[in-house]
Amino acid sequence: MKQLRLTLLFLILNFGGLALGNWFMGNAILEEWYTNLNKAPWTPPGWIFGFAWTTIMICFSIFLGRLFTINIKTKFLIYAFFIEFILNSSWNFIFFNQQNIFSALIVIILLTSLLFFYFLKLSKKVGQYKFLLIPYILWLSIATSLNLYILIHN
Repeated sequence: MKQLRLTLLFLILNFGGLALGNWFMGNAILEEWYTNLNKAPWTPPGWIFGFAWTTIMICFSIFLGRLFTINIKTKFLIYAFFIEFILNSSWNFIFFNQQNIFSALIVIILLTSLLFFYFLKLSKKVGQYKFLLIPYILWLSIATSLNLYILIHN
């Protein structure tokens, strides 16, 4: 029951973070700056982003619900989650609003590193739940490559 309550809490927080990131982005994805960028040939179509982030946040919320159910350094986990939340939410603002491709790349590399930390270090006690991080890690790896491509080719 505790895990279910925590999973629901993280669903609210994570989807709230997505909404915040979307709000930071505004209509920038339709604006001239973004549409004129030289994007990577493997850039997915727009509809994939919504599907991917929905899947990622559901999986990540279940993982966090399990992780926070286990009695391990809760204060540390709260800080790690807060950092993930800030990095994930701020990337849209830095990339789209500030049009700062290099800083956005640093943010996404930090975020990806944090997810690898979750997977390699924090997930030992959650067993198979750690595999719920795979969609997030894969997506961040793709997003990092897209961000890097834009940095190099623009």
